[in-house]
Amino acid sequence: MTSVLFLLLAAPSFAYEPLPPVVDPAAMDKSADPCADFFQYSCGSWVKDNPVPADQHAWYRFSELDEHTRGVLRAILAEAAAEKPADENARKIGDFYASCMDEAGIDAKGIGPIKGELDRVDALTDKKQLAGEIARLQQLGDWGAFSFGASQDYTDATQMLAVADQGGWSLPDRDYYLQDDYKEDRAAFVHHVETMFSLAGEPLNVATSEAATVLKVETALATAAMGRVERREPKNVHHKMKLAEFAALAPSLVWKDYLAAAGTPPFADLDVSDPDFFKGLDAALKSFSLEDWKIYLKWCVLHGSASMLPKAFVDEDFAFFGKRLNGQQELKSRWKRCVEMTDEGLGEALGRVYVESEFGAAAKGRTLAMVRAIEGVMREDVGRLDWMGAATKEKALVKLAAVMNKIGYPDKWRDYSRLPIAPGDAMGNYQRAEAFEFARQIRKIGKAADRGEWDMTPPTDNAYYDPQMNSINFPAGILQLPNFDLKADTAAILGAIGATIGHELTHGFDDEGRHYDAAGNLADWWTDADAKAFDARAQGFIDEYSGFATVKDVKLNGKLTLGENIADNGGLILAYRALEDALRKDAGPVIDGYDQRRRFFISYGQSWCENETEASLRKAAKVNPHANGKWRVNGVVANMPEFARAFSCKEGAPMAPLKRNRVW
Repeated sequence: MTSVLFLLLAAPSFAYEPLPPVVDPAAMDKSADPCADFFQYSCGSWVKDNPVPADQHAWYRFSELDEHTRGVLRAILAEAAAEKPADENARKIGDFYASCMDEAGIDAKGIGPIKGELDRVDALTDKKQLAGEIARLQQLGDWGAFSFGASQDYTDATQMLAVADQGGWSLPDRDYYLQDDYKEDRAAFVHHVETMFSLAGEPLNVATSEAATVLKVETALATAAMGRVERREPKNVHHKMKLAEFAALAPSLVWKDYLAAAGTPPFADLDVSDPDFFKGLDAALKSFSLEDWKIYLKWCVLHGSASMLPKAFVDEDFAFFGKRLNGQQELKSRWKRCVEMTDEGLGEALGRVYVESEFGAAAKGRTLAMVRAIEGVMREDVGRLDWMGAATKEKALVKLAAVMNKIGYPDKWRDYSRLPIAPGDAMGNYQRAEAFEFARQIRKIGKAADRGEWDMTPPTDNAYYDPQMNSINFPAGILQLPNFDLKADTAAILGAIGATIGHELTHGFDDEGRHYDAAGNLADWWTDADAKAFDARAQGFIDEYSGFATVKDVKLNGKLTLGENIADNGGLILAYRALEDALRKDAGPVIDGYDQRRRFFISYGQSWCENETEASLRKAAKVNPHANGKWRVNGVVANMPEFARAFSCKEGAPMAPLKRNRVW
């Protein structure tokens, strides 16, 4: 790749905290009994010493890496902004960041940068014009009414297909509009919308009325939508139909005008994730007046643009979505928010510099070696399963062999030459970046799927499995301390990043991933008997995790978290099998008094050290498909007899129950 490291040669001196080791004895509570509460044993001192910072709603051990990475990216961006380099991408990320950081300039412009959009909505005179305006606002990042884009064809994953899905509400989940548990949040939301309209210049009585209208429209959309648990079943969210059939679901919207405004290429078929939602959308289009829809669309402009509006809007947006819904006490520093927005808007331009600075060939090579070792273990484990028949095993092994391993960064970097970025134009840059991405997605319709594309930027501290690409993806950002260290011992690395590798592989065979075949097509490749055996074992996890309390009266939703729980449990088993293979060749060192098996489990436990506000825990129990950290640790190790042996736990202890659950 062409080097752009010149950006770092004279980077400003920003301080960021040193990163902890993969296994940190100082994080442990050695007074705790590992057989009673392994999370406390692994993380007790860390939890005590790391309260949630005021500008966060939760604080995880990997949050330390996130903060470090933001500091690295800040140095890159500040240098690019100061030096105005000749390299086009470097100049663009610098100008985007600098314009975002210019809070005084943003405040001076007031709502001027979005006044044209608000005026366009006000000028609508007929409901038939709504289609084109919704498309325009979606292009600018001001979502509204539903979502539209491109995805792989679930009947032929080599091809890209138009896809339409539910959407158009502001609160975290449809149930916030429908259940009495969220009555106070709804009232607070109405007050928030009222305040935002008032800040935009509406008289208080008008703003009050408009806020009630926004809630009315969003409630109608949420009522028509499918619930999160139901959406976990792939067959529920894939419905291929002709364009004319789709248009007939919501004939009140002029779809030809929407598609023209969205810039879609011609197509005959599309995937409709939730047909009933579009029937509900049609009912809402008929029942609500044009004025109601105009108010709703103006809200979409305000809400979608809030991050680049003057400080009063940013503060109000945070007061509701950050403080009330997440329990976060302070807004993040502007530089942190601007780093994140630059990563979102020009992630591969920024990520290219990050990779050259922070991720080398040795790290990529060791990660790939771990992936191959864990894939080898999984092949052996599938062969030994006593609940799966030979025919299904054969197809499972074919799927496993077809998994594509993507490590660090894309082989081909994204081309941002069509994306204009202007100094001093924060809102315009944000909107153009959103429009660039919208158009990039729309252009995929009718083309071959690009198996080399990534859905996360290189600096991201996360990983994912893509069921239609049948790929596991590990950005450079996650392959850093405390997740990964070239100098660390095998047990430490396998307990942290090895378990994550196993986790992502297992997603290909969880309750969702198992419905896709080796090519990424939605296909029933299981025998009936094997599918029933899988479901019976999965039910064990549903029952187990549904009994885990996150805070006071709130328990996990075992159905919502099922896929992640299967992946957590399967992933740690795979990583442990890889450790056993390694120990047969080399017993490895005893470090800080812990042998390799104990270090493996401590490393895993510490990867999920966390503190979280009560508000955030309550919200997560409704919307997050992952268990919270305590149960990602205790729920998993309790299901592994290998853990009980490593720590000499007596049968019947909390971490060594008489009944254990396992799928893979």
